[in-house]
Amino acid sequence: MTALPTRRLEAWRYTDLRALGNMSFAEPAPVSAPADLPDLGLPRLVFLNGGFSAEHSSNFPYLQSFATVAEGSTQPLALINADHARDGVTISIPPGVDAGAVLLVAQAQGEAALHPRHRITLAAGARLTLIEIATGEGEYWHNPVTDIALHENARLAHYRLQDEAKTAFHTATIRAKIAAGAAYDSFTAVLGARLSRAEFHVDIMGQGAATHLNAAQLLGGTQHGDFTTVVHHAAPNGASRQTVKSVLSDQAHGVFQGRIEVDRIAQKTDGYQMNQALLLSAEAEMDIKPELQIFADDVKCSHGATIGALDEEQVFYLRSRGIPEADSRAMLIRAFLTEALEPVTHEDAKAMFEAAIEKWWISK
Repeated sequence: MTALPTRRLEAWRYTDLRALGNMSFAEPAPVSAPADLPDLGLPRLVFLNGGFSAEHSSNFPYLQSFATVAEGSTQPLALINADHARDGVTISIPPGVDAGAVLLVAQAQGEAALHPRHRITLAAGARLTLIEIATGEGEYWHNPVTDIALHENARLAHYRLQDEAKTAFHTATIRAKIAAGAAYDSFTAVLGARLSRAEFHVDIMGQGAATHLNAAQLLGGTQHGDFTTVVHHAAPNGASRQTVKSVLSDQAHGVFQGRIEVDRIAQKTDGYQMNQALLLSAEAEMDIKPELQIFADDVKCSHGATIGALDEEQVFYLRSRGIPEADSRAMLIRAFLTEALEPVTHEDAKAMFEAAIEKWWISK
């Protein structure tokens, strides 16, 4: 079995997996009585303890069999997934087809290690909105891998809500290859798990391809959340945007690592990343590591980062207008997250994220 990565690796400097390594996980058990499953009025694909549940899923005409092949796995957690994956889905959208939206629900119970593997392929000109929701109960490890291939002029909107049990571990690897004129727009909301890491590896392979990798991390207690991205520009006139917002309370620890790589051939690249963090406690911590690796000479690439607290003058202003303090702070936090939510154009998905954010704040 592939060993867990350690902090000796540069990519894992800020995330310590020793607590995960000390866990002992059982084999996934069948789930006979799942908790309430989300339903946005869309076709739904349901995974219970890492296995596909046809009983709780609805028909989706572009669903194929389990994605068994690990293509070029170099990431440690993807290699572990390749060793243990037992189920997953392959979604293949034919050329020029707008497949609408589909909901992918993962629910876990107990103390198992779950390694689902998914593959999403959009042929030339195809479109799809994929909405993922991960929830559960217990001390489990959810380690999904998703491989995405977008052919010429295809467009995938990928929205992820990670709301796992606060005792769970969540490590997701998403790898996307984007052909000429195609676009991959992603938003991830991180609310759950004792320790989580979302790792994106995006290759811009064709001229004029684009990606948005946005996220919001809302963490409290002793939660640890890591959002890591590597965007590789291997073709001219590509564009990438990354906006990651973190709101941290209590003793929570947030991490953002974002690397933009630009090959010599990738002239006219436009790459941008921004990370901003709000610390609601003196004990909260944020680590930010932006990187630019550029070998082309005609590019526009930049990054920025800010860390701070809520502006008490703004809180006072809202309170002076008769708004209670808790509501004032919630309004400012919601405004802070607005930019990160911009890629979410599906109304049901946006409502889902807004409800999750409101629920998180009410619980504080």
